[in-house]
Amino acid sequence: MARELDEDDVRTRPGRGSRPRTRQRPEHADAAGAVVVAVDRGRYTCRPAAGAPFAAPFVAAVRGGSMRRTSVVVGDRVELVGDLSGQPGSLARIVRRDERSSLLRRTADDTDPVERPIVANADLLVIVCALTDPPPRTGLIDRCLVAAYDGGLTPVLCLTKADLADPGPVRASYQPLGLPVVTTRPAGDLGPLLALLQDATSVFFGHSGVGKSTLVNRLVPDADRAIGVVNAVTGRGRHTSSAAVALALPDGGTVVDTPGIRSFGLGAVQLDRVLLAFDDLAAATADCEPGCDHLTSPDCGLDEAVRRGRADPTRVESLRRLLAARVTPG
Repeated sequence: MARELDEDDVRTRPGRGSRPRTRQRPEHADAAGAVVVAVDRGRYTCRPAAGAPFAAPFVAAVRGGSMRRTSVVVGDRVELVGDLSGQPGSLARIVRRDERSSLLRRTADDTDPVERPIVANADLLVIVCALTDPPPRTGLIDRCLVAAYDGGLTPVLCLTKADLADPGPVRASYQPLGLPVVTTRPAGDLGPLLALLQDATSVFFGHSGVGKSTLVNRLVPDADRAIGVVNAVTGRGRHTSSAAVALALPDGGTVVDTPGIRSFGLGAVQLDRVLLAFDDLAAATADCEPGCDHLTSPDCGLDEAVRRGRADPTRVESLRRLLAARVTPG
């Protein structure tokens, strides 16, 4: 007669990975604060925050643990553990990223909603535009303005090569927006621009050939040396405007030099954030119908505000030009 089977007859083996996983993570209470000043293929050059116990002016780091899928860009405030010596071959680990106060971002094109962060926690976006050779590309300027308003940065328009062309027409075109406009020329006075950059973190942006890197080298006389130090830390190739890098101004403040660009995708831009930058016009859009694009939609609140004398028509025209830049190639 067959014997009844019980639990002792069942062979059990713990499978691979059967140990319960824990969600507890190290607290890293001893982590040191730093700011990312350069990024190169997974290596992050970090400058110590005030009072951080670093043994060197720069430390190379990688993203560790739960940070491996977290975006980290130039300007991010992070916390590091591990080897903070800054010696050749040493690597620290980024274990936390602080909340961002602003974020300059772009997309591959206007149909791509996936954002590509460029610089975090900057105060100003300095849009560098040549007055000639190459001629001004106002479409690209408008797109950079939209990205600044969307990301929480204050825009500044810097017109270079003012010795070769009259800056008046371009200046007049952007005067209704109320943004600072400065002009520069070779060997000219940079005082007005420096006054805006003092004690701020400023991102310099513009397309190739406008003199952006030349301007940065004038503002930061030892920029080449500083970039060389950054690359000595990361162990990578020399910086040639192929990636953003943050440089300290001699009298306070930080300049972030970025690569020259040909286009600026705005697929991730939020319309409401752009409108908030125009506090004198945002209230007028409150009465718009849902889905109003503030461009061609009928009964737009902006039109009613102009008719009633509650909005400056030149300001409305400038805002609409920026909104149109979201759907018009730069």
